[in-house]
Amino acid sequence: MNTALAAVLGRIRSVLPARADYAVMARNPRRDLLAGLTVAIVALPLALGFGVSSGLGAEAGLATAVVAGALAALFGGSNLQVSGPTGAMTVVLVPIVARYGPGGVLTVGLMAGVLLIGLALLRAGQYMRYVPAPVVEGFTLGIACVIGLQQIPNALGVAEPEGEKVLLVAWRALTEFVDFPNWTAIGLSVGVAALMLAGARWKPTIPFSIVAVIAATVIAEVFRLDEAAPIGDLPSGLPAPSLAFLSASAFGSLLAPAVAVAALAALESLLSATVADGMTVGQKHDPDKELFGQGIANLAAPLFGGVPATAAIARTAVNVRTGASSRLAALTHAAVLAVIVFAAAPLVSKIPLAALAGVLLATAIRMVEVGSLKAMAKATRSDAVVLVLTAAATLILDLVYAVILGLVVAGALALKAVASQARMEQVDFRPDLPGEHSDEEHALLAEHIVAYRIDGPLFFAGAHRFLLELSEVADVKVVILRMARVTTLDATGALVLKDAVQKLNRRGIAVMTSGIRPGQRQALDAVGALDLLRLEGREYATTPEAIVGARKHLEQAGLLPRTHHRPHRIRKAAR
Repeated sequence: MNTALAAVLGRIRSVLPARADYAVMARNPRRDLLAGLTVAIVALPLALGFGVSSGLGAEAGLATAVVAGALAALFGGSNLQVSGPTGAMTVVLVPIVARYGPGGVLTVGLMAGVLLIGLALLRAGQYMRYVPAPVVEGFTLGIACVIGLQQIPNALGVAEPEGEKVLLVAWRALTEFVDFPNWTAIGLSVGVAALMLAGARWKPTIPFSIVAVIAATVIAEVFRLDEAAPIGDLPSGLPAPSLAFLSASAFGSLLAPAVAVAALAALESLLSATVADGMTVGQKHDPDKELFGQGIANLAAPLFGGVPATAAIARTAVNVRTGASSRLAALTHAAVLAVIVFAAAPLVSKIPLAALAGVLLATAIRMVEVGSLKAMAKATRSDAVVLVLTAAATLILDLVYAVILGLVVAGALALKAVASQARMEQVDFRPDLPGEHSDEEHALLAEHIVAYRIDGPLFFAGAHRFLLELSEVADVKVVILRMARVTTLDATGALVLKDAVQKLNRRGIAVMTSGIRPGQRQALDAVGALDLLRLEGREYATTPEAIVGARKHLEQAGLLPRTHHRPHRIRKAAR
């Protein structure tokens, strides 16, 4: 019991940040504080916008940015990561809000936090590296499309239509706009998006999102644009932590949404951390610690009314580009947002919803990297298929199903490509038979013995093709299988080999093998293939030895006259 407890405690300690992770914060505090301030300015309209889009309101977005942003920075596995509400998570939350209400979303966030901590303790973070790039690119493209479609009601100034499918909701909003057009709202949203996109090209260092939102708010107030609906009243501070939203009876029905939220939080956070590492020199995140930090953040955010959180790629990129070098920058970002919540809530409440929609529309457009999409589409046909399928599934189904579908298709195409590398070729004996032999001997060997060299993997994806080819062998008495170049052999491959040996034996054809590697013997032994060969003494270390055995078999069967056989030297190194 003590050993098990010690192991558990050791695993927990392994996912907690070390003292060195915090010591870095004292190296260049001024630069980190400036970076944190910049990120907070960028994050404010995004936190408000994603909170509104999720269905829980702007205050939920702010609470998430403050609470989750601070805790993920303290306990996460990256020195540069910035966390909070994100567009990808909003996409998942909208149908959860529609089906289970705000309390259901908070419960899902809490459950997702527990699942993320479990993933960290199981050290599941290392598997992120196996997600193919086309899946990530297709996933990002699909998210961008969904975020853009989600903003259509607020951008057009119409009430949010009912429905869970984003395409249907966007279409209903368009039809309502046609009947009752709101040109003020669409003008503000398009103006904010245009200013952000143009400003990013002109002066990338200036946070044009906050500039555009302030400009839109001032215009709406000065000209008394009543058609531009504002955010509305915000609480001047964070609510007291509470678990009143919990309902034990709902846990069963909320498990599937919680798994989806946890999977998305893990995927997006680890992807963001990888991007941050690539933008710097000398920084490397710990994936398991990052999952643990996101788990702690998602456990705490719902207590304050916040939505599930994840690392934000855009805000992390801003953090890196403005010179952040430690967790102090992300903590500063959370602290600045907290000050805004306490001190500027009345001003923030006047921001038009259409302006926030414009911010998110511009964000969605900037998420699409046209160059990367073109590169993936041109790389191989398989990459293009995976990218398109993942993007379409993200738009039509949901994000987690999209990633699963992308991984399954990518895996199937990869297996097909690997399986196609396996080859079975008939080979000539002359390179394997040192010494001198008469033309009559070579002719006799060619008439009765055939050797096949198997190159590449012999596993479930391509093993049956091998069986089909081998079963077509005709007009021979001995088949020698040269296996030294088999790179992979699984249970399916071993069974197929056994079946091939049995079928050839039933036809009166003896099968001998050479060069079986030690790592392949376990699979062959497990299915009985080795026993089948050992009974007749037909397994050999080298190909020349197998040929000698084949000749003896033919002599004993009376198919090779003894007078024709002359001893020769055997090169043990040959395979």
